[in-house]
Parts: sequence; C-alpha cells; structure tokens
Amino acid sequence: MILYMATIDVKVEINATPEKVWEIVSDIDNEPKFWKGTKEVKNLSKEGDTIKREITIAFRDQKCLQEVRLEPKKRIEAKFTKGIINGEKIVSIIPNGDKTILQTAWDIKLTGMMSMFTGIIKNHIKSGTEQAMQSIKEEIER
Repeated sequence: MILYMATIDVKVEINATPEKVWEIVSDIDNEPKFWKGTKEVKNLSKEGDTIKREITIAFRDQKCLQEVRLEPKKRIEAKFTKGIINGEKIVSIIPNGDKTILQTAWDIKLTGMMSMFTGIIKNHIKSGTEQAMQSIKEEIER
C-alpha cells in the first residue's frame, strides 16, 4: 500500500511585529475569514492551550475533527484527528528583524478511498494557503 502524503510549505513576510501577527492568526475562530477551505468552525472543548474542534471544509462540506495547540507568539499546531484529512497543519511565526515571517506547513493525506486524490488536492490546498497568507498579511499591514 502506498501512502500519499502531501507536504506543503508557504511563507510570507509581514511588515509587523510577531505580537501583531499572533493577534490575528491566534484568533482561530476567525479562520473561515482567511482560509476559504474552512467553511465553519465549532469548538468542542478547551483545556489550557489545546482546543478540540470540528471544522467543516469546503471539499464536499466534509466535517473533520481537529486538536489545535496554541504556542503563544510562536506557532499553532492543528492535528486532524478524524475525517477525510489525516495529518497536521502548523502555522509558525518567525521574527525577522522588524518584520515577521508567517509560515504554514501542511503534512497531510486524504483517508480511505480518497487517498489517491491527495496529489490533486495538494495543489488546491497550496493555492488556498497562499491566498490565506496573503489575506492575513493585508489585514495586518493595513
């Protein structure tokens, strides 16, 4: 059996402090505003910096369960625990002089019969990620 994993890495430089960038990206309930692939977010529980939630993705309105860990002003780790997507998305904040680099790294695969479409979905997720990062950058810099 071949495992089709999609690794995607997108970076954008933002003209702002890491604190300012964190303010926007750590508001994970606001995710659908920037991430067009996420249609809806429903928090199920919160324990410290870990949030369990159900997200509805744009792909066929599929529901996925996620466990999100916030590492203040550094990174957000979203693990897909159940649903059509398996793996994780990590959003990192990297100080860079008086600017900040925002990086999103995906390491995912589609589950079950859909796994063979991981390659096709990869391009879709990559362009969605680029679009989201650009929207976040514009929101912060305006």
